[in-house]
Amino acid sequence: MPSVLVIEDDQAIREALVDRLSGSGFHVQAARSGLDGVEQLAGADIDVIVLDLGLPDIDGADVLRMIRGLGDTPVIVATARDDETEMVKLLEAGADDYVVKPFSVAQIEARIRAVLRRAGDTEQDAVLTVGGLVIDRGAHEATLDGAALDLRAREFDLLAYLAGRPGVMVSKRELMAEVWRQPYGGADKTVDVHVSWLRKKLGESAAEPRYIHTKRGVGVKLAAPEQ
Repeated sequence: MPSVLVIEDDQAIREALVDRLSGSGFHVQAARSGLDGVEQLAGADIDVIVLDLGLPDIDGADVLRMIRGLGDTPVIVATARDDETEMVKLLEAGADDYVVKPFSVAQIEARIRAVLRRAGDTEQDAVLTVGGLVIDRGAHEATLDGAALDLRAREFDLLAYLAGRPGVMVSKRELMAEVWRQPYGGADKTVDVHVSWLRKKLGESAAEPRYIHTKRGVGVKLAAPEQ
């Protein structure tokens, strides 16, 4: 039975989520403040967190950073803030998905199940190898020819997503939806910047690619260097 922690100060929303998710077979814990939520997370085995940003004691963005300090439990941010820049910052800070208020409890349940499916996919194929590149998704570590790579969280996520589809040209729209959890896509520069950072850490460049290949108007692919 998957466990869900709902951190939401609005009593009506909190109770509606608890009732719906409990009725759908989830084990649900609820907290009305950020500190209460973090304390509950520290003392329990939680599979998914639904996090409101407008909490009475601590801003939800700060709570997200505290949660990431405790581990990699998937977090779905529920917020009334619909600014795209703010959403990008939250996703970069470690949120796995977000939904803008007002939302239906059915929508939250669907997103929880989607996050759990993605987590299950990661566990089934935890270690990926492409040439001399090894990505251990369970340990959140990557090495190149035996040397550890120092990757930011989103750099690692992008590399792991591409490594799970070796040799396949993946569109930037798909990358924005699956890595940054932005289904509307459109932020091509975000992908370009992260690809540039990854190339530097892999010891290559756009002019002389080894692992990462791009095609204008098509997308990005990861492939082992040709011998």
